This record gives sequence, C-alpha cells and structure tokens, in this order.
Amino acid sequence: MSQRFTVSKSDGDRRPSDIQGEVNQLFEGDEPPTSSDAEGETVAGAGGAGAEVVVVLKGDSNPKESSPFINSSDAAAEKSQQYDGKNMALFEEEMDTSPMVSSLLSSLANYSNLPQGSKEHEEAENNEAESSRKKPVKAPQLGTLMGVYLPCIQNIFGVILFLRMTWLVGIGGVIGTFIIVFMCCATTMLTAISMSAIATNGVVPAGGSYYMISRSLGPEFGGAVGICFYLGTTFAGAMYILGAIELLLIYIAPKAAIFPIEGLEGAEAEAALLNNMRVYGTILLTSMATVVFVGVKYVNKLALVFLACVILSILAVYAGVIKTGIEPPIFPVCILGNRTLVWKGFDVCAKTLETANGTVTTQLWRLFCDSPFLNATCDKYFAANNVSQVQGIPGIASGILTENLFGNYYEKGDLIARRNMESVVDPDDTLTNSNRYVLADITSFFTLLVGIYFPSVTGIMAGSNRSGDLRDAQKSIPIGTIAAITTTSTVYMSSVFLFGACIEGVVLRDKFGEGVHGNLVIGTLAWPSPWVIVIGSFFSTCGAGLQSLTGAPRLLQAIAKDGIVPALRIFGHGKANGEPTWSLLLTACICESGILIASLDAVAPILSMFFLMCYMFVNLACALQTLLRTPNWRPRFKFYHWALSFLGMSLCLTLMFLCSWYYAIVAMVIAGSIYKYIEFAGAEKEWGDGIRGLSLSAARYALMRLEEGPPHTKNWRPQLLVLVSTDAEQNVEQPRLLSLTNQMKAGKGLTIVGTALVGTYLENYDQSQRAEQALRKLMETEKVKGFCQVTVSSNLRDATSHLLQASGLGGLKHNAVLVSWPRNWKQGDEHQTWRNFVELVRETTAAHLAMLVPKNIAAFPSNGERFTEGHIDVWWIVHDGGMLMLLPFLLRQHKVWRKCKMRIFTVAQMDDNSIQMKKDLTTFLYHLRIDAMVEVVEMHDSDISAYTYEKTLVMEQRSQMLKQINLTKTEREREIQSITDSSRGSIRRKNPAAVTTQLSVSEDPPVASKEEKPEEESKSASPPVSPPAQVQLIHDNTTPASPETPATPLTPAEGAQSPGEQVQMTWTEKCDGEPAKPPGAATPEGIKDIFNMKPEWENLNQSNVRRMHTALRLNEVIMKKSSEAKLVLLNMPGPPKNRTGDENYMEFLEVLTEGLNRVLLVRGGGREVITIYS
Repeated sequence: MSQRFTVSKSDGDRRPSDIQGEVNQLFEGDEPPTSSDAEGETVAGAGGAGAEVVVVLKGDSNPKESSPFINSSDAAAEKSQQYDGKNMALFEEEMDTSPMVSSLLSSLANYSNLPQGSKEHEEAENNEAESSRKKPVKAPQLGTLMGVYLPCIQNIFGVILFLRMTWLVGIGGVIGTFIIVFMCCATTMLTAISMSAIATNGVVPAGGSYYMISRSLGPEFGGAVGICFYLGTTFAGAMYILGAIELLLIYIAPKAAIFPIEGLEGAEAEAALLNNMRVYGTILLTSMATVVFVGVKYVNKLALVFLACVILSILAVYAGVIKTGIEPPIFPVCILGNRTLVWKGFDVCAKTLETANGTVTTQLWRLFCDSPFLNATCDKYFAANNVSQVQGIPGIASGILTENLFGNYYEKGDLIARRNMESVVDPDDTLTNSNRYVLADITSFFTLLVGIYFPSVTGIMAGSNRSGDLRDAQKSIPIGTIAAITTTSTVYMSSVFLFGACIEGVVLRDKFGEGVHGNLVIGTLAWPSPWVIVIGSFFSTCGAGLQSLTGAPRLLQAIAKDGIVPALRIFGHGKANGEPTWSLLLTACICESGILIASLDAVAPILSMFFLMCYMFVNLACALQTLLRTPNWRPRFKFYHWALSFLGMSLCLTLMFLCSWYYAIVAMVIAGSIYKYIEFAGAEKEWGDGIRGLSLSAARYALMRLEEGPPHTKNWRPQLLVLVSTDAEQNVEQPRLLSLTNQMKAGKGLTIVGTALVGTYLENYDQSQRAEQALRKLMETEKVKGFCQVTVSSNLRDATSHLLQASGLGGLKHNAVLVSWPRNWKQGDEHQTWRNFVELVRETTAAHLAMLVPKNIAAFPSNGERFTEGHIDVWWIVHDGGMLMLLPFLLRQHKVWRKCKMRIFTVAQMDDNSIQMKKDLTTFLYHLRIDAMVEVVEMHDSDISAYTYEKTLVMEQRSQMLKQINLTKTEREREIQSITDSSRGSIRRKNPAAVTTQLSVSEDPPVASKEEKPEEESKSASPPVSPPAQVQLIHDNTTPASPETPATPLTPAEGAQSPGEQVQMTWTEKCDGEPAKPPGAATPEGIKDIFNMKPEWENLNQSNVRRMHTALRLNEVIMKKSSEAKLVLLNMPGPPKNRTGDENYMEFLEVLTEGLNRVLLVRGGGREVITIYS
C-alpha cells in the first residue's frame, strides 16, 4: 500500500522533488530522481509558507473492489489531492472525497489490469535473482486472434471430435446427430452473446465466468456457479486424460497394457480395459500435475504446439474427404452374413482360397472351426452365411449418405450389423465366438449422445478467462469468442455430413475401429496417414488436460480469495510466487475420482452438467440485467436481447435433463447446497449484483399489489411496530419486548423495532447510528426478523409520533403497536413518561391501530425458557375484533408457551343468561378452531364500597393539590404523608366494626416524587397534574425508599408477609347489600385546612367513582381466577376524552392489573382480525 509522509515546508525554497529524492534515498538507497520523475509522485499544497508537501512512497498494492477503478494508480490518487488555489478554492474542503476530473481521467489512462495466473508465475520465476523493487507492469499486448480466437479454438476442439464424433454419426444418424450438434452449438452461441454483453459492461478482471456471474448475480450465485465451473473444468481434465490413455492403449501401443485383454471376452475384457485406463490415467495425471506444479511457463509455451496439432489434424480430415472424392482409400471391412467381424487374427476376408493345389482354408476359417480341414465342425452361423468384404471408406461420391441418414441405437452387447444385407440366423442358436464380432460396448440412446457430445462445444470461456492479457478486452472478447464458435460450429456441422457421406455405416458404429484393423475411424479418413490424426489428437488431448489442470486451481484460488466460501479459505494460499499449491492438490484428487470412473462416455455427461449450469447462469445474468434496466448496465456489445438470453437459458436447462436427469438433479443439489451454505456462513459481499435489483423490483411489485386494498380478515396477522427506549449508552432498556415479539411472530410478517431520540438529527447522527446498531444486534440475538428505525426529534413525544406515522412503506405498514407499560410513572422525574404513553394510546386509536401493552415486562419469559404447564388466561370483557383470541393462539405456536392451556373468561351482568353465554362462546371457539376452556364469571351489582370512594377521593385530591399549593419538596412530602395518615385514620374512626382492614404495603415504603416546575406547568397545554404528589395507597415495589417519608408501622401479622408480595389496603363492606355510610364524616380535616374546600364524597366526580369501582371489582375477580396464570390478557380501556383525567386513567389501569405477575393489555384496532370462515 502507499504510505504518506507529510513534510512541513516552513523554511527555504525546497522543492518537492528534493524532498522526494531524500526520502527515496532514505528508504530505497537509490539516487534522487529528476524533477520530471517526481512530478507525478508528490502532492504539493497551494504554495506559501507553512504549506505541506505530501510524499507518497509506492508499495505493492492490491486492487480493491471498492475503488471505482480496480487498479487506480498511486499517481492518480496523488493528483486527486491537487487543486488550483484560485480556480478550485470553492471545492477545496471536498478534495479528499471528490477528486478533480483531471485526476479521474488520469486514473483511467493509467489503468492497468494485472494479468493473473501463469504470467505472474513466469514473472516470479524470471525475476527471482532481481531486486524486489517494483518494476512498471508491462501493458498487455494480446489481440483478438492470439488472445481470444485461437485459445477458444484450442479449448473447443478436443477429444470428442477425434474419438467419438464418427460413432455419434453412426449411432444417431446424420439427421439426429445434426440436431444434437445444432442444439449444443446454438446454446454456446447464445451463451457467448450473453457473455459478450456482460464482458463489455465495464472492465472484467482476469477471472472469467466466475467473476462475471458473481458480480452480476451476487456472491451466493457466483460461488455456487463458480464451484460448478471449477468442477466442470476439473472433470474435463479427467476426460482429456482418459481420452489420451484410450488413444495410447488402443491405437498407439496396445502392447503396453498392464492387464492383457487378449483372449478375454465380455465383462472380463471390459474390466481389464478399465483397469488399464485407471492405472495409466493415474500415472499421466501425476506427471501432468507435477509439470503444472514445477513450471506453468512450459505449459503456456507448449500451448501453441498443441494448437498446431489440433489444426493440422482437422485439415488432414478435410484433405482426406476431398481425396475420397478422387481416389477412396483402401480400408476393407469383413462382413459375415450381415455381422461385422473384428479384423484381428486373420489376413484374408474369405473362408477358403482357391490355389493351384486346390481349395485351402484361411485363418478366418480356423477362428470359427475346430480344425483347418474342410470337413471340420464350424460355428453354425459361420457355416450358414457367406463372408463378404465391403469398402470401409466408399468416398463422398458413393451415395452412402442416404444409408446413414437415420439412427441405429443398440443395447449393450448387440452385434453391429450392416443394413440391407441378408443373413441366415437360427432362432434357437445362441451366440458363440462373440469376441470375433464387433459388439456395442454400451446401451445407446439419443439423450446419451447429447451428454457425450456436449463437452466438445465447451471452452467458450477461454477468451474471457484471459481478459487480463488483452489489449482491448471489450473489443476482443465478443469478436474472438463468436468467431471461434462460428468456426467450430461450422466444422462440427460439416463433419456430421462429411462423415455420413464418406464412411460406411458399420465402420461409423464401430467405436474403436475393430473392423478396420484397429485403426482410429476418423484416422481412416485422414490424408496422408491415419497417424496424423492419432498423434495429433494424442498431443492435443494431453495439452487440453494440462490446460485444465492449470486453469481449475486458479479458479478455485480466486473463489477462495474472495472469501465467500469459508470452507475453501485454505485453498487461497499458495507458493510465494502465487501458484495455487493447495488448489492444485485438491484439483488432482477430484480429477483422480473422474479417472477412476475410467470410461470417457461416463465422465462426459458429468462435466456437461456443470458446464451447462454455468452457461445457464451466464444467460440468466444477462437477461436479468437487461430486464431490470440497471443504470450501470451499458454494454458496449449491442447485439444482445433478453429473449435470446432466456432462450439460451432454456436450452441449457433442457440439455441438462436431456443428458441425464439424475446427474442434472445432483448438480442442482450441489449448487443449491453451496448457495445456502454461502448465504448462511459466507462473507457478506455487496457487489451491486442483479439479484439485489431483482429483489428490489419484486418488492416494489409486491408493495404496489398490497396498495390495492386492505388485507382480508383471513390474511390478517399482527404487523408489529415495537417501541423501545434506550439508555444513555444507546442500549435497549426492555430487551424482553423483543423476546415477546419473537414469541408472537415466529419470524412471520412485518416487524419494525423503533426507538426515539431527543435532539437534532445533525448533532445526534452518530448517536442514532449507535442506537440502530444496538437494535440490530438485539434483534439478531432475539432472532427477530424485521427492520429497525431510529427517529430523532426535538422531544420524545414528537419522535414517537413520527415513528407511528412514518414507519412502513405503502401497503407494508404496521397494524399493531407493542409498547411497554411505563414502569415508574408515579415518580416525579418520570412525569412526562405517562403523558407520552396516554398520548400514544390516543394516537393508535386515531390511526385504527391495535395496541399491545405488556405490564411488568421484565417478568416475561425469554426465548430460551419453557413453560411445562400453566394457563394463558383471556379476559374478554368487550369485543375488540378478536385480538384477544388470536394472540394466545399465536403465542402457543412458540415453544415457550406451547405446553400452556388457554382459558377464556367473560363477564356476565345480572340480566345476562350466563349458561347460554357459555354455550354460545364454546360454539364460537369451535368454529374458530381454537381449543380453550370457557368460563363465564357473574358480576352482581353491588354498592360502591367506602374504599372505592376513599381511593377516588385521594386520587382526585392529588390531581388538584399541586395546582393550588407551591410548597418546597420537603414540605410537600410531609403534607402528602399527613393527608394519607389522616384519610386512613378517618375511616378507622368512622366505622371500626363494619370495616375490615387489610393493610398491605410493598417491601419499600412510598416515596414522594419531585414536583413539576411551575414554569413548565404554565407552558403545558393540558393541566399538568404531576404524579409526584399522588398518595400511594398502592405501592410499587420498585419505588425507592425516601428518608423524609416515615414508613407506616406494620403490625406483627402484617410484617410477616413475604417481601416483594404486593398487598393492597382495601376496605370491604361486610354485607354487599348494606348501604354505604354517609361520606361526610370520613373527610380528613387536614385537607380542609390546606385547600380551603369541601371534598365530600358526594362532591366527587361520579364517573371516576364508577370507573374505580369497576377496576376494583374486575381486579378482585381476575385475582380470584387468574392469580396463578402464566399470562393474563385483558381488554385495555381507552383514555378519557377530557385530557384533565389522564393521570386518573393511569391509576385505573394500575388498579385493574394490580397483583398480576404478567399482564398483556390489548386494545383492538377497530377491525375484525379473526373469522370462522375458511
């Protein structure tokens, strides 16, 4: 990387070049450069005293993906710092982030795409003795012909053309084989068009198809397809090696076989041949891998020799075809009846010969008869049929094409018979001397031929793989690749017709040339000699194998270095010069597995699968980019269309299943497994891929569809906006809210977790980012899938309101709000919390949103806990659209609540028929498909108790108290305590016999809270009733003790109660029917003295009295039935329309839920959310 040293230019007129020279001397020991050399190496300030000179020391720098130009040179980076003091002063503060146009253009001009792979190896080996000082990289000079066209020709022409093409024509017929060739060539041509579009859409570094796919379709697809391409290339190496061994053992040196085949028949002969292939294949693989390991430069230097062999071989075939029209070569085939004989062990194709001494038997006679005499016992078929000799190469003018137009498919072991020839066959006669006849070695069918042929059209990526070596890749890749495919397709298609027109059918179907003296069939056609083809094809297959063993490890190394597949990271390492040693070892092992298969015909479909999958995704990438109209999609190659890409993709998929449906499924499973592995375990890369764009388009389409109307009741599910608060360190204060969210959602639907910050966005941007990170981290921990949102506003109320209004997008908006109960709302410093809460309830009601308020959220279970038994109790007091029914059902889907049973309680009034209500509710639940126990609780009308009046009185008194007095904190606390004591004493004195007292105080004594400042009160829109002065008849056990507040003395019985147990002080009438006592006598005198008013019971707000009565009675019933429940869900009453009663509303809810451990208050959104219909 470049290192920068800043040198102050405070004295003298030292030029930047002088400083540069000194620094160079210091670090490199070289002579100072001339000023002209240093011009591009220094970055000078605008001049003047105190200016700085930034000196850049160049080091070895790797291309970065984030850079707009992959190899932006250091000189260009330095120039980006330069600006003219007068002309560019307006932009001087942005020079670090916004480079000048001149420096940008300089980056482009100096762009050099470092060639990778073998050239690095050669340079490393050649420069070992030289100093490590970096030299300027030589610009790539390869043009279209040498850089793309010839490498593609070499990779496309290969072993299949020489070893299997004639057999394919013989088995499939000219028409069938032409269809196969046309389909495969069309597939590669369409893929080349797509590849050209991708390759010319910007600079493609060396890396070929993997780079193109990964940057177009993302790391998951790129990794999956890259590994498939790697496996295809590796198995191609195995196929080339097997082809070379087949040429060696059958045509060049049959005597070299370690396992002799002579004299063996059927399965034994086949096994011996395969074992020979395995042994020699392993030896050849080892030697090739050693050559690649030791010196890749030799492979590259021999590439032209191998290419020359291929071209000479093909020219020899065409020359032979022309010669057949003039003078056909003499390659006789011996036919017995209509069966082709293996021309081995006999010299003359005849049973007997007429000589001067009479008729003598031939060697062929001795092969089928037990003695050389004419009266010998012979094979029945041999005796019944005549021997005839036909010309193996009748020539192009012979008209043999008509006989070879249609296919001849054989079962394994079938005899290769000549058409239009009669033979005498005894139906009861079994086949004997089978090793004398040419037999079909495998069962053949059309799709098998497709799988065997397709590897002969692969290799179209050779040009794009060398993009780093090309002078102008964007021009050379399309022209060179398409020209190479056109050339090879022409050769293949013409060869199908020429082979069919020149060669006898039985010779075409003779895979190993056994009927023509063991010659390579295509060799019989060649001119001047069959050995031209044999030797040429042997060297070309060896060369292709070496190329595969050179290219595959580099591809694997590129994937490993990208870091998208963690398991492959070790293969990114290599020798000091960059050679992929570990990758080569793995490649050799995989290649060996292909060699152990030992059959060229079995290996070919395997690599066909992997190449077809690769080509399919190249087409998909082009089609996606074209259809999505990504702004960056501007290929220089204009002759493409999304329809062509889709056609290419369809052809690839069709050919995959045509070749072998089970191999296709295996290849897809491998690719799918790699995809999911990278998705879950791989490094996250943002490469601007097309799949991201596809997701965006799909999301936009889905959102537009959602806008068409509200969801049907059947599709309704809680889309939650979870409101959480953060502390000063931006950590979430209620993490269990997200646990509850996970339990309620089970990862389905929309979840938005939001928090609000106070301040301005500019000043609190970093804080909001930290809060967002904290939310994301907690969501990941709690396994909540969704989005997080942080809003900054001048106050918390507005920020929360903004979250409520602006969260979501289009039809994908929240329909329910989950917010925790304000725990310490009675404390003075939390006075704004409960006001915000009540306003939030009002806003959700106005927006027709459901609201869920868990109380005592800290007691809720985490995701790791499990309830083995217990109940979820639903108190259905008013109908809210079915939320109370739906939520327990959703909770019970989660493993935390799965073992809990559901109970539904509803309240019956005096005039209700509770028995009928229970029946109706049971039927309703049956239709809803919800299993729950049903109970109807009867609440009889009763007189309002003295405690209700007294509690309402105290609640209203504290609402008014702080409006009329302005005492100091200590005085206020003393007055509040005196009011409390006076109220209690008054009731005790008034009715000692009729009232039973249950005093219950929480563990901590009450605290008097801070009073809101008078100036804040005057600014508040609603009458500011501060909770601090509330007389706490119900004490929260989280309230801290205050030294100024004397705790109420407890009797021994009361003090024995367990700490932390919330107890309440209640007064209950002995007889519900007894009328309440006159309220006037219970009025505390202290209040009269302080407020100078008459707070008699009859002067109380009767609405508040009724509400307090309801809250107390409901709480009493709920505690009686559900005190042991794991969770209680009940309707949440709405806030008062008159804002002066907000603090009373909080008190009602507190009384309603008192004593319950886990409560979820539920408020419906005004629509039905559950239905009995399907």
